[in-house]
Amino acid sequence: MMIVELIDGEDFRQRLVELGVRIPEHACPETCARTALRKHMEAGVPGLQELVREMMSKTDILLPSVRAAIERFLLPALR
Repeated sequence: MMIVELIDGEDFRQRLVELGVRIPEHACPETCARTALRKHMEAGVPGLQELVREMMSKTDILLPSVRAAIERFLLPALR
């Protein structure tokens, strides 16, 4: 049996923190996406577009709450 780890809100938050976005611990995916968008609009976030592209290519293991936050806040701004 193959075990696949899902991409949850904490994974999403951690990946954004690695890009330099300051996000409080235990922030929900929506807060993470809004915070990343705000920083992107103010100063840019190198690697954000690639991260979003990568995560959206893994929708089979991306939790719905993370996908919804990305689709609502980040995809429209990064197109």
